[in-house]
Amino acid sequence: MILSMTGFAAQSRDLGPVTLHLELRSVNSRYLDLAFRVVEDLRQAEPQLRELIGARLKRGKVECRLNLQNNDSAPRDLTLNRSLLAQLERAQATVRESMPQASTLSVNEVLRWPGMLADDGLGFDQILPPLQQLARGAIDELVASRQREGAKLADVIRDRVALMRDLVGRAAPLVPGQVADYQERLATRLREAAASLDEERIRQEVAVFAQRVDVAEELARLSTHLDEVERILSAGGIAGKRLDFLMQELNREANTLGSKSFSSDLTAIAVEMKLYIEQMREQVQNIE
Repeated sequence: MILSMTGFAAQSRDLGPVTLHLELRSVNSRYLDLAFRVVEDLRQAEPQLRELIGARLKRGKVECRLNLQNNDSAPRDLTLNRSLLAQLERAQATVRESMPQASTLSVNEVLRWPGMLADDGLGFDQILPPLQQLARGAIDELVASRQREGAKLADVIRDRVALMRDLVGRAAPLVPGQVADYQERLATRLREAAASLDEERIRQEVAVFAQRVDVAEELARLSTHLDEVERILSAGGIAGKRLDFLMQELNREANTLGSKSFSSDLTAIAVEMKLYIEQMREQVQNIE
């Protein structure tokens, strides 16, 4: 299946004390360009995220945003550090022996003492496994989004290919008339050259005729390139660069067809071809 480089995915996971939020955005780029905006507490996860994304995507500028939100409403257990509490009690007793006038510690001061309340939050090692699952789910969603967009792009390109084939079919019957018209022009010029016995001019006119009137080769190459475009779209996979190369070749043949044209109808067909090729090229720029 053809993949677009444009896509979006967002997923969240409630872990009790905290909630993970992961967002992936991708746009077109020549290569795989990863940018991370990760909260400091989860900065260690960036290599794993980079590896997971790189295993599934080959092109595109991908922005990964990872946030960690504390769930204030989630129930939390307040566990006292009893060893620290006993040490603090002994220290206070020692101080009051030497300084009886000293005030005793309040409950608020004891609870706010560094290390007094055990941390019931999740450590990085506890967060990493669900984070990896969350990332895989978000990447699956991003790939599905890029597939849907890619299918639309492929339909647009196929539509333009059909229009191009129609133009090639319209151009082919015009070639004999163009050849006959140019032959008549050439005959007139040769009669003029023969009257003056200008052999060099005769050779020049013959050479120009041989180069300019035969567009059958260009039409054949256009058909071949269109066949290849359809084959690549059907095969799917990483196709953006190959399709971009074919757009260049199609444009080259259309330009040559226009430059060789001696009829307004054939010139109009060449111009219309270039329009369709440009429309396809714009879509191809978004294909992985």
